[in-house]
Amino acid sequence: MRKRATASRRSLLAGSLVGGLSLSLPGLLRAESVAGSNGVRKIRSCIFVFYYGGPSHLDTYDLKPTAPSTVRGEFNPIETTVPGIQISEHLPQMARVMHHCAIVRSMHHTNRLHDSASTEVFTGRQGLQGDREEFAPIPQFFPAHGSVVNHLRRPSRGNPESAPVAHAALPWLIHNVVTTPCQGGGFLGQQFDPFEINADLPSLRYQVEMLRRLDQLPSDRMQHRRELLDRLDVIHTPVSNPQAIRLNEYSRRAVELLDSTALHSALDISQESAATRERYGLTAPTAQPGDGAAAGAAGRDLRGQNLLLARRLVEAGVPFVNVNDFRQQGQNWDSHADNFGQNRKYLLPQADRALATLIQDLDERGLLESTLVVATGEFGRTPTINANAGRDHWPDCYSLVLAGGGINGGQVFGSSDRIGAYPETDPVTPADLAATIYWRFGIDPATEVRDTTGRPHRISTGEPIRRLFA
Repeated sequence: MRKRATASRRSLLAGSLVGGLSLSLPGLLRAESVAGSNGVRKIRSCIFVFYYGGPSHLDTYDLKPTAPSTVRGEFNPIETTVPGIQISEHLPQMARVMHHCAIVRSMHHTNRLHDSASTEVFTGRQGLQGDREEFAPIPQFFPAHGSVVNHLRRPSRGNPESAPVAHAALPWLIHNVVTTPCQGGGFLGQQFDPFEINADLPSLRYQVEMLRRLDQLPSDRMQHRRELLDRLDVIHTPVSNPQAIRLNEYSRRAVELLDSTALHSALDISQESAATRERYGLTAPTAQPGDGAAAGAAGRDLRGQNLLLARRLVEAGVPFVNVNDFRQQGQNWDSHADNFGQNRKYLLPQADRALATLIQDLDERGLLESTLVVATGEFGRTPTINANAGRDHWPDCYSLVLAGGGINGGQVFGSSDRIGAYPETDPVTPADLAATIYWRFGIDPATEVRDTTGRPHRISTGEPIRRLFA
């Protein structure tokens, strides 16, 4: 009875120490880093940009100008900085950084609906429900890329300016980790869910509710509680009690989060110059019909600022950053109608500016070689234009863009057939993308992790796209 009471007092103290900070903080417990034997220089970070809804590959990075008009659409190809590589005329800034990039034109999988496709793209594994849409809340099983990296790598210790976060997601989750089970820790546990950074649309500011100290908890009181907790640890924590040891680790990392000057500073993008923020795309474009509110314009402003924050998080030492471009449903890349109008006026200009600026900015700061940028949707769009001048879901072949991270820039990997319907050469799957990400972090894709029943699972069933890298 006495031991139980002590544990209860200790739990209450730990909870009050962090001022409401949840004990299931993402990324607080990590295994030792697993180094692959590939012999290449490892990356330090990955920025995974997700275009929810499914951008049209035929109108972005895999145009078919000689195809019939019912396929090729309204857009024309333009030259890039790499002879022989052409992309959409509505991606002029990406055309100017193509020497830093690789286009994969042969991505494919079998999920024809958003949620199941998102699950496979974020995890490299098809969900247990197969390719059915996840309309009802279900738990996530396979962990997301960032969660696996979080689990297998330990952040740098002993550096007070290092951000104590391994996996962040902004400016929201796609729905959330429960209803669209693709962005969390899955069977690894909730402690490997992403550190969620929310955006305030009207002010274009970012906030993390769990990092707010209570007004009645000044720093001296926090320090007193910390010292008392340390004394209780020594007196009441048996070496053989794994739960108590785990709670100690949660508490220690919670304090690190609250005290992290690097993380708090990274979240404050107002520290950036007006010129830098404008470069990423601060000015809202003209509102489109049906947008309805200033929040729509602010949401468009937010797209460039999201990537600016991702760069700041990488500078602060965060290894994996997910950036979600548009939340689930509402205005997004799901262009079943007016595909060309939406892409021309609303979707492509802001995405083009933001992504190209991120790549240039990372390069200018000496961060591009150590940071892999992945830009993808959950699938592409149909080769045939429908009766509403739109394109529908098409996972059978689509494109993604990679930049930095040791890539030999200016490449195209794989190809689609003459109408962009199916891969023609070098087909690539989300499992191969996952394997590539892990391999670039120095993690062997064949590494096994165990689920809650003790069953082993390879972190990826695919193969890295080694030919893209030096």
